[in-house]
Amino acid sequence: MASCVLSECGLKPLPVMLTGAMPSSSKSSKIRFLNTNKGVTGLNFQKVRSFRERNWGLKVSVPLRVDSSESNNGVGVKLPEFDPAAPPPFNLADIRAAIPKHCWVKDPWKSMSYVVRDVAVVFGLAAAAAYLNNWFVWPLYWAAQGTMFWAIFVLGHDCGHGSFSNDHKLNSVAGHLLHSSILVPYNGWRISHRTHHQNHGHVENDESWHPLSEKIFRSLDSVTRSLRFTPPFPMLAYPVYLFSRSPGKTGSHFHPDSDLFVPNERNDIITSTACWSAMVAILVGLGFVMGPSQLFMLYGAPYWEWSYLRGGLTTLDRDYGWINNIHHDIGTHVIHHLFPQIPHYHLVEATEAAKPVLGKYYREPKKSSPIPFHLIGDLLRSLGKDHFVSDTGDVVYYQADPELSGASKSD
Repeated sequence: MASCVLSECGLKPLPVMLTGAMPSSSKSSKIRFLNTNKGVTGLNFQKVRSFRERNWGLKVSVPLRVDSSESNNGVGVKLPEFDPAAPPPFNLADIRAAIPKHCWVKDPWKSMSYVVRDVAVVFGLAAAAAYLNNWFVWPLYWAAQGTMFWAIFVLGHDCGHGSFSNDHKLNSVAGHLLHSSILVPYNGWRISHRTHHQNHGHVENDESWHPLSEKIFRSLDSVTRSLRFTPPFPMLAYPVYLFSRSPGKTGSHFHPDSDLFVPNERNDIITSTACWSAMVAILVGLGFVMGPSQLFMLYGAPYWEWSYLRGGLTTLDRDYGWINNIHHDIGTHVIHHLFPQIPHYHLVEATEAAKPVLGKYYREPKKSSPIPFHLIGDLLRSLGKDHFVSDTGDVVYYQADPELSGASKSD
């Protein structure tokens, strides 16, 4: 099997910290290289590394070779081709040194102010929608509240990374309250997300964002295979992932004996599952008080909406227009993946400071209109062609299944 995948993600894995749950059979694999799309430019790809390898750097999504030339007094000067798969001329320490020291400072009062802001907006939107109660308002409310659920998720996500504050207890309490309110098991997700950061881009060991190998893809029944890449079904898959993970993986974010976790994390998982269950009980009670249809309008529809928004994130910086500030600038995802301990309110400044070091290894996001409608096109293009990766090779590319993409098979 290949070790890692080439996709639109922009970073190599962070160093593995062996405190997380990793199968005992996981072994470092030999680096192999494979170009399965000869002659095609603009491919989505990542450099492959063994998950135990400590040679840190960046990966980008650009053509395999980029011809560069500059004009010197009207004369074109041919520069060496840029090879994003080659080791970059800088290291992680160089990027860290470029980021101002104050960007690493965590302010719990500032973090809590964002919690107060977001919770107030959530309740304000719900109250306004319930008061107006008409079919012109409801779709607008679902979109707005779904965006706010995403903002709530990002704050809990910061708690999981420890970038919310330096106080572990505060992070845990705030994280459980925030994530349980949107039916996410805080510790279960926190641990699996840590695995994702430690093994980013690794085909076998990445979590939640890893691609399907061709073998697993072919083993799916035709209905599952089709639904996985047919809108809107992929946008509704997050709750399914929490219960059963991705194809080819076993376990659940709710079960303390899942292979996602190690034995000393058992109590953490039980606590999170209990908090999640308490939220479910509250929702059931509200269903009896206000009726199931009103509960769906106020909570159910926005819940599915925020799951859709979450599905659009990758480790490539993206501009979300007006939504950038609302969801705490999580679109500045490259620096976040390199240094998840940086608080969200410093990510934009940290990214700007790191750009001169990253150079061509940083891909500027497409400028968004106030509402990021352009991301819908990115999502549809990805669903249309990014179906699986080869079972062999260490540099592997997303490939399209002809039956799903409608393309004819090539020799």
